[in-house]
Amino acid sequence: MQTVNMTLPSHVTAAEPQPDMARLAQLLREHTPYDGRFALRRPGVYALRASRMTTELVHTTYHPSLCIVAQGAKRLLLGQEVYEYDASRILIVSVELPVASQVLRASQAEPFLAFRMDLDPARIAELVMKVYPHGAAQEQEQRAVYVGRSIASITNAVTRLIEAMADPGDTELIAPLVIDEILIRLLRSPVGGRVAMIGLAESNLQRIAKAVDWVRTNYDQSIHIEELANLVHISVSSLHQHFKAVTSMSPVQYQKVLRLQEARRLMMSSMLDVGAAARQVGYISASQFSREYSRFFGSAPMRDISRLREEGAPAEDVAR
Repeated sequence: MQTVNMTLPSHVTAAEPQPDMARLAQLLREHTPYDGRFALRRPGVYALRASRMTTELVHTTYHPSLCIVAQGAKRLLLGQEVYEYDASRILIVSVELPVASQVLRASQAEPFLAFRMDLDPARIAELVMKVYPHGAAQEQEQRAVYVGRSIASITNAVTRLIEAMADPGDTELIAPLVIDEILIRLLRSPVGGRVAMIGLAESNLQRIAKAVDWVRTNYDQSIHIEELANLVHISVSSLHQHFKAVTSMSPVQYQKVLRLQEARRLMMSSMLDVGAAARQVGYISASQFSREYSRFFGSAPMRDISRLREEGAPAEDVAR
């Protein structure tokens, strides 16, 4: 696997002030009484906590979002690429992705603590018009995952957002303004071009996001590449090129990961047997399903599910 290390453009200097992570960690502790993901008072805003490291990969789906770690560290695997992030680095995801993850640094005394905010393409589109009245710069890098150096102004705005949500009036009146501030600061940051693409309907990223959405909604159906390319108004060759550039997978590979993750969830939460789970996610052959499941998760379906139940593992990663 390839570990991806992102570097900042030359105009970003090391002299930028460091964010106050201690204050952010304190606030996140107050909103996470135990391990898990906790919705805060504004839609799409969460506090996350994990008090132990994970030795095995946890498979889940990441939505378009900004994640800031205040304490601890985490690893994200997308296809053959590995991204690691901690209090010194932010994570931005620009389309829905089936990924695997591990908590690398956490303990009861110093748990992994993170903030996550979903990125709304419609709101980003409105703000892009204000931040880039003459059009956003073209972004060459298309990968849907970005890990880069923490930006103090964004982290400090996140801290003020959580503080505002302690009061119902501030939650209603002030918090939306601070969310806009966070988005504007993202758009004006070195990663601004990538964030802008989330809101631009005609960007290659949004075309692929539309294709991703179709595959996610119809994961149990056969993929006809020509029809999918027509849906997003690009050629078949461009669809393959840009889909892999964004997600690191082909459409068929992306669908396979979705099917396997959903089958695992169904066997865990709905007590389906292997054959029923395979059929429900679109497999015709149970034996093919078992082979692909074993290669992906490392053991045969029922053995894997039995182990997860013995360990009391959740059906999905709730602490991402």
